[in-house]
Parts: sequence; structure tokens; C-alpha cells
Amino acid sequence: MPPTPARPPWPDPFHAPVLGTVFAERTAALRRLHPGDPVILVPDPPDTEDPTVWVHAPGGDVVGHLPYELGGKLCAWMLTGGRCTATVDKLGGDDTPSWKRLVVTVECRA
Repeated sequence: MPPTPARPPWPDPFHAPVLGTVFAERTAALRRLHPGDPVILVPDPPDTEDPTVWVHAPGGDVVGHLPYELGGKLCAWMLTGGRCTATVDKLGGDDTPSWKRLVVTVECRA
């Protein structure tokens, strides 16, 4: 059994914007979400050049990713066994800048 990872070096819970929400069919998936809905956090595989954590709607549709600075650290932590849950905190419409359109609340568990 792998060792239990240390607590992440950021406050828990924390809020994070989701980037990349305007590509492909992500806008359609985003429109199905509501505040309080759970979302799924998926880390990039090991050895990814610029790793981050991807945000998926229930059912698996990708809606975007966490910012690279945060996502890279969180990805590394998750790959050592750390687990995170996330919920939709804030949603903006098409008139909201894409980098503010979806904000999630993330809770980490060692």
C-alpha cells in the first residue's frame, strides 16, 4: 500500500476558476451545471509535460481544467494518493469572461 500523502500546501477547501470552458462542446456541458453540483477532478497521467487537473461534469464531459500553477501541484499530490472532491461554486453566462465562467470549490483528503 502506498504511503498516505501529506496534506496539500493550500487552504482546504479552496475556490478555483476553471479555464478552457469555451473549447469544443464544453459550453454545452457547462450549461447543464448548477451551483452545488458535484464535478469530477481528473489528474493528467504521470510524465505529462505540463500537468494539470481536468474538470468533468457528471457523466464524464470535460468542461475545462484548473489553472496550470495550481493544477500542476494538485496533480502531483493526487498522483501520490491524494483525493479531491469538487462542487460548482459560481456559474456565469456567455457574457462572463471564460476564465470567470465557472468557479469550483475543491476539498482535499489525504
